[in-house]
Order: sequence, then structure tokens, then C-alpha cells
Amino acid sequence: MEVIEIISNFANKDNNVLEVEFRLRNDDENTLRSDTIEFEYLNDFGYITNLNLDIFEDIDDDWELDFEDDEDFFIDEDELISFLNEYYTVYNDRLPDAEYI
Repeated sequence: MEVIEIISNFANKDNNVLEVEFRLRNDDENTLRSDTIEFEYLNDFGYITNLNLDIFEDIDDDWELDFEDDEDFFIDEDELISFLNEYYTVYNDRLPDAEYI
């Protein structure tokens, strides 16, 4: 089991989860795997430190802060692959089944 390709990923800040679609080395191009992983696991594995996505929740709306979605949370694809490989090594029972597309 080795994650080799990230198809997509999305940080769902409202639910504090990372939604990710990926392929393993043995998966063919017509399959993918989807999972939703809580941010706390990224922090536990050392990929994000001091994660606090609610740092601006108390700011007055009159400030009209405008952040691009891409700037709110970003994890490098290579780091995400490394994280997933470590995560599924520790939690191998959580590896999602392949879906055919």
C-alpha cells in the first residue's frame, strides 16, 4: 500500500476535516479512493502545528477581511502524500475501498 497520486483535496474548515481523493500504486487509472480525515490527525502526525482555523471568528464584520480560499489552508501535495502513507500505515483499517469511475 502506497499513495502515489492525489487527485483532489479540499480543506473543509466548517467541519475541521480534509477531504481527499487519491490513488494507490496498485490502483489503475479507472479507480480512486476517497476519505475524510480530521485536521487533528494532520497535527498529530506533525504536518500542521498550532492549527487554529477559527482565529478570525471574533473579528467584527466591519473589517471586511477578504481571504482567498487557497490562502486559508494549504498543504503541499508531496507532504499530503507522505501524511497519507503514514496515516494508513498506522490506521490500515481506515484505508478506503477503491471506487470505479
